[in-house]
Amino acid sequence: MRSLIDISELSVGEIEALIDKAEAIMESPADYADKCRGRKLATLFFEPSTRTRLSFEAAMYELGGNVLGFSESQSSSAAKGESVADTARTVSCYADIIAMRHPKEGAPLVASVNASVPVINAGDGGHNHPTQTLTDLLTIEREKGRLTDLTVGICGDLKFGRTVHSLISALSRYEGVRFILISPAELKIPGYVRDGVLKKNSVPFEETTDLDGSIASLDVLYMTRVQRERFFNEEDYLRLRDSYILTAAKMGAAKSDMTVMHPLPRVNEIAYEIDSDPRAAYFRQVMYGKFIRMALILKLLEIE
Repeated sequence: MRSLIDISELSVGEIEALIDKAEAIMESPADYADKCRGRKLATLFFEPSTRTRLSFEAAMYELGGNVLGFSESQSSSAAKGESVADTARTVSCYADIIAMRHPKEGAPLVASVNASVPVINAGDGGHNHPTQTLTDLLTIEREKGRLTDLTVGICGDLKFGRTVHSLISALSRYEGVRFILISPAELKIPGYVRDGVLKKNSVPFEETTDLDGSIASLDVLYMTRVQRERFFNEEDYLRLRDSYILTAAKMGAAKSDMTVMHPLPRVNEIAYEIDSDPRAAYFRQVMYGKFIRMALILKLLEIE
């Protein structure tokens, strides 16, 4: 039995196999409509979610399986003080696979140690979000035709953004990838990513506060929101939330084939006028997320 807690647990070969499987499902969904008949996915979401939870649920339903679970901690026994370990043991009695989101870093890892079924980390605090990263990699592959030789700009909240940390970890393993990390000084990439991933693996990167001066060189621009829920005080959030807003004027300086991505939800960091730009891939990105999660469920349940 295998779980997925951190994107680094997957080899490059395994990631490419998942991308290939997701693309096969996209091309022939009917061939996969009964693959999980009789199987159940439990979605244990201790933190709010729209895309990730519904994406997992849609993925399991489209594989012919069923879904049970909860979408907020107050509707679970966690509100009574039950531990993550006990929740995982209990839910293992009902489901064949678990997807868990939790505000505390490490909670899905604790669940995976105690569960008797595979556990997928659907986001733990500001730490990791491996299925969003798989979604991002599939999106880049579909939009750019490659995962190598890319200049990737990541803009916004790089300190607390778990999607950012996972994406850097994954893309750092591909040849010719260079990062431009764009953020306010207070929201720079944490040291464990800068030193433990980028510097350790000799991945070229630049840190800057200047989106306007960087955009012309980018193949991919990955925008993120400043996350109100990660701040200790409202004053800092309000001061930083509008640090970067992508507008049509800014897009005028970008390459004609630059891809704009966002893990969503968007607040106001991408102007709505960008939505009609063919370079805006963030809603296609949502769609790709369902297919990559279908591929991952099949892999962890060892269904051919």
